[in-house]
Amino acid sequence: MAISAHEQLDQPDDSESDDGERAARPSEDVRRHDRETMTAEDEAERLIGGGPTEESRMGKSYRGDGAQRKKKRRRRDGRSGEEEKRELMYEMEEGGPRNSSAESVTSSSEGDMQRLGEVQARRPSRAKRWTTLSVIHIFIVAAFLALLYGAYRATTGTKISNDTSTTAPTLSNGTHTFAPTTILLSLDGFRADFLDRGITPTLNGFIRSGVSPRYMQPAFPSLTFPNHFTLVTGLHPESHGIVGNTFWDPDTKKEFYYTDPARSMTPEWWNAEPIWVSAEKQGVRSAIHMWPGSEAHIAGIEPEFNADERLDRKVQRVLHWLDMPSDQDVRNSGIERVKERRPQLIAAYVPNVDADGHKYGPNSTYIRSTIAEVDGMLASLFNGIADRNLTNVINIVVVSDHGMATTATSRLVQLEDVVDTSLIEHTDGWPLYGLRPFDTSDAQLTNLYNQLVAKSKLPKYQDAFDVYLRDKNMPAKYHFSANQRIAPLWIIPRAGWAIVKKHEFDIVAAKQTNDVYHPRGLHGYDHEHPLMRAIFVARGPAFPHSGGSRVKEFQNTEVYNIVCDSLAMEPKQNNGTIRLPFATEGKHDFDAKPDEIYDPPSDEDDADDAKPGSPPEVPNLNARPTHPHPLQPHPSPPTPPTPPEATPLAPIEPFQPLPPDPPQPPKQPKPPEKPTPPGRPVVHDGDKTERPVVHDGGETGDAEVEGWWQWVKNKVEGFKGWVGSKFGADEKSGKEDEGKQEGG
Repeated sequence: MAISAHEQLDQPDDSESDDGERAARPSEDVRRHDRETMTAEDEAERLIGGGPTEESRMGKSYRGDGAQRKKKRRRRDGRSGEEEKRELMYEMEEGGPRNSSAESVTSSSEGDMQRLGEVQARRPSRAKRWTTLSVIHIFIVAAFLALLYGAYRATTGTKISNDTSTTAPTLSNGTHTFAPTTILLSLDGFRADFLDRGITPTLNGFIRSGVSPRYMQPAFPSLTFPNHFTLVTGLHPESHGIVGNTFWDPDTKKEFYYTDPARSMTPEWWNAEPIWVSAEKQGVRSAIHMWPGSEAHIAGIEPEFNADERLDRKVQRVLHWLDMPSDQDVRNSGIERVKERRPQLIAAYVPNVDADGHKYGPNSTYIRSTIAEVDGMLASLFNGIADRNLTNVINIVVVSDHGMATTATSRLVQLEDVVDTSLIEHTDGWPLYGLRPFDTSDAQLTNLYNQLVAKSKLPKYQDAFDVYLRDKNMPAKYHFSANQRIAPLWIIPRAGWAIVKKHEFDIVAAKQTNDVYHPRGLHGYDHEHPLMRAIFVARGPAFPHSGGSRVKEFQNTEVYNIVCDSLAMEPKQNNGTIRLPFATEGKHDFDAKPDEIYDPPSDEDDADDAKPGSPPEVPNLNARPTHPHPLQPHPSPPTPPTPPEATPLAPIEPFQPLPPDPPQPPKQPKPPEKPTPPGRPVVHDGDKTERPVVHDGGETGDAEVEGWWQWVKNKVEGFKGWVGSKFGADEKSGKEDEGKQEGG
């Protein structure tokens, strides 16, 4: 229907009309009206414009009238908001919705609120989130502690690893099975010709039942710490790094001093893997008792220690270890809670002969008594092994590290008389001396060397000492040049001589007062000198030779391979060449006259008294324990392994700590001695040795907890020490010349 212009002018404004209508109509009607209006407008435009195609309409909708559409939407949205407010007011006044449209709006709002509540319900509360985070952190801390404890057990425990390189058959003593087991005993300072003095029936019987050379050569220098580390690594001192009992490291600017654990018992000094570390890595349990260097925590293997103990207690300790159950015993018994397991490698150190040899001399009456006591200790040990029917089941290797020579005031060289000590920054070693001058140029070293050589040719120093430059003329047989810890210039005394500093011992003053030089016995000389010869004797299933078999003399670098082979272990690379079984050279001639080895006399002896064959009698020698089980010249074959079902196992009882020491009878009176002047080197006797001793590991419970905590503290202290060394916190290292002693 057509509308006139006048009527159009009288038509009310669209916005006013729409507002009025919307005020009276529900929102659904308003929206429907808007849609119809927009559709009508679009249709009118299409008719006026000639009917655009669908594509042109789409383009227009997204081009020209896009702004108009946006304005209409904003106006409509604003009206919708006001309308909803009016509807809400109506509902509040009338008590409910007016129509179905209001119900729809209300239902939509309620649905939104419900969905919002569900989302919030799904969100964890703050307390719950904190609980979850706490559980996660506790789990992480627990896992870290478990990892730390696992590292501790891996380095200190006795769990057998799976990387054992070789498998050896077990042997049986009739009641228990034994994996390859070796006892390595070191008799410090036991000179080879001590066996010819008629006071060692046990050791001589052991030689008759085992295999041995006439003697074994030590490594150079013939001192305790270098040689004991050579015995368990197979390396020359220049290779394993312990080049003396005392020495200076120019790289770390620190001094190694063997009697001071703070300056010696840290892993940085020990540059090789000893046999007990290799054993643990290959699943072979080890028990180390007093061995020099075992307390240095090398490669994380950290044994515990106790004080020195008497010889009979050493025997009890070794037998106690042998009485522990093996893994097979524990499995067969069904008592898995038994923690202590039998070690396969037992290494023990006996310092008595060395200590008394230093204090009284190798030809004194007192040292004869000490040698006899050590022989009696071996008798007790062999008795205990025989009582357990283990003579042909376990291996026993007895060695020593070096010999001993007699000193005298008449055979001393005052260091200040042969070299200007103001030119020397550090001195290493004793009784041999390594010199580190402030000026280490070749010209200065050559100048000092020539001065010392000229001094050595003076009549009063004839045959007293030799002089060597590390990098020029050091004898190749010493293997003593390929390490910066070895000083560049050396004064090496001949056997029986010693070099001393004036503040330690004034030679001129001592001769005027007839004062006697201490120590009375020394070593550290040329390792090939007869007075430095050591011993090696072995017996057991790894040495299937007829009793009294003899092998060619060898150096102690071979011992490491021999012990590894006896345990079916794979040795680390070393300087040894001998492997088991031995290639023997016949048998010892026990009726032959022993070699006479001249030992220079002491100040109180005549030369004739120093020769073997005329020693004083040993008091109470007949009272010493003897071996009630005669040693078999030809060991019987090892008992083959008995099947588990046919081998009755003795009940396994919890192992108790060793019993307290029984009262010890007084030792024979020691010969009177003159007071020792202050500052003189003195070597403690065997009763007061300063070396720590490996704990037997018999204690459990609190001791295990303490060991765990001590392990953690050691790791922390080790880290602090590493940081300190890296940042130069420990640059001070004073040389302590006073109180120097040759306890090894």
